[in-house]
Amino acid sequence: MPSAGTAVPQDQLDATFTALADPTRRAIVARLARGDATVNELAAPFDLTLPGISKHLKVLERCGIISRTRHAQFRPCHLEAGALEPAAAWIEDNRRIWAERFDKLDAHLRDLQRGPASDPRRIPPEKPAPPEGRPPMNERSNQ
Repeated sequence: MPSAGTAVPQDQLDATFTALADPTRRAIVARLARGDATVNELAAPFDLTLPGISKHLKVLERCGIISRTRHAQFRPCHLEAGALEPAAAWIEDNRRIWAERFDKLDAHLRDLQRGPASDPRRIPPEKPAPPEGRPPMNERSNQ
């Protein structure tokens, strides 16, 4: 898996995410994660023609997610799991970045709430609303 500093060609990421954007192709990838399969085996759960499934397979093959080999009259499809590693690394890098940003925001908000009362940036804790029909305490004491 590429490290955080490793550059992955943008076209490769685009092709991978485009291929995985389709639910049929994601289902095909999930099926191939269990083992190689023929086009007929991959087509079985879908209400698609074999040419329709073949188009999905070509998209997956062009971006390197699957490969096809020939064994006698069969052409089984094989998942090339390594092709998903750059996309997984990109997702993980961005997940880490956003988690760090949210952690910093949480810490900042806690600091603002804990700050001294004279700090103009301090966010005061919310006061509960008075019961309906009763004026707030400061208005009742003046009566």
